[in-house]
Amino acid sequence: MHRRSFVKKSALLGSGVLMADQLFAKVNLAPINIAMIGCGDRGKGVLSVIQKMPSQFKTVAYCDVLDFRLTETEKYVPSSAVAIKDYRKILDDKKVEAVFIATPLSEHFKIAKDAVLAGKAVYVEKTMTYNVEEALALRKLVKQYPKQVFQVGYQYRYSPLYFKVKDMIQSGYIGKVSQIDCRWDRNWNWRRPVADPKLERQINWRMYREYSGGLPAELLSHQIDFINWAFQTQPDEIIGTGGIDVYKDGRETYDNVQAILRYKNAGMIGNFGATCGNANDGYLFKIKGTKGSVNLLPDTGIFYPEKERAKELGIVDGVTGATKLVINKDGGIPILDEPTKDGTFYALEDFYKAITEGKKTASNIDTGTKASICVAMCNEAIYTGEKQFWKQEYF
Repeated sequence: MHRRSFVKKSALLGSGVLMADQLFAKVNLAPINIAMIGCGDRGKGVLSVIQKMPSQFKTVAYCDVLDFRLTETEKYVPSSAVAIKDYRKILDDKKVEAVFIATPLSEHFKIAKDAVLAGKAVYVEKTMTYNVEEALALRKLVKQYPKQVFQVGYQYRYSPLYFKVKDMIQSGYIGKVSQIDCRWDRNWNWRRPVADPKLERQINWRMYREYSGGLPAELLSHQIDFINWAFQTQPDEIIGTGGIDVYKDGRETYDNVQAILRYKNAGMIGNFGATCGNANDGYLFKIKGTKGSVNLLPDTGIFYPEKERAKELGIVDGVTGATKLVINKDGGIPILDEPTKDGTFYALEDFYKAITEGKKTASNIDTGTKASICVAMCNEAIYTGEKQFWKQEYF
């Protein structure tokens, strides 16, 4: 979708003719009419960011199958926005130019497919699809509509911090990377309150394998996707394990998981784990190279140089002669001067530019497919105990 407004020649005043790029720079585009499909925690979270971008987006409709979710969403949308329970009515509405999909994972493929066929720009939350077959089918479909924008919600791809780290990796600044350590831990049962027991599976869908990819899909997929992107690679082999080890409450998805991803071509091992039984590490992301390590949080990052790299930077006993280099007490060097914004903001900015300028998004159908396959492989390894291999047909 390419959405530029054109100004007639008769509107030009004064002498001379403005260059096209100067003209376009002064055009004020109307905000894009969007609809949110799925108004749970993530859907409302995205809408809260959209509220702060009124010149770029206008929410005209929002959809959920649960009445109380629609009521909760009212404070995140304009009073003119229409509440709808059947997403197909949104897709039939010609006013809606773009849709956001934040439903349970099991519903992503069906809704995304219908939205593409309806001619909408699509922003689908991660993980893109529930399984490998859906990922490959959706990729095939989206490729048939190259002018339609399709973005997957891996917001860290758009963060200035994570872009910087990607550059550090690809330029060789941190040396040859051999190990990656990732965790996303919580000390919480991951449940939402349920007033009506009949709605248990709809509200707590993350607990049930029919709807959810569990911790790998909901949490670890962010870090898995970043490694795919930063190193331009994918895992060749995956082994995994896990169990319901903390909360014996009838859930089906594991509350304690660990996967080891072997990147043979890149010569790396990635350790990805998550538990619902301890929050000490929280979000942990370490990338270890021969010249130094990068430690990442969602909004800040520190580079810890190895001994020889520290000498190259002029650091001796934790002190540097380079006045522009800031050294923490632990010997780490901040990657950026200040924390970044919520990654969702950067992702939505890119979505807007993709629609208005006809650009391809950084997190697109190709990268979303790769991440979905990785998550599905992790889950298969975790639940079956069998090593999983990347297949040629996945490319």
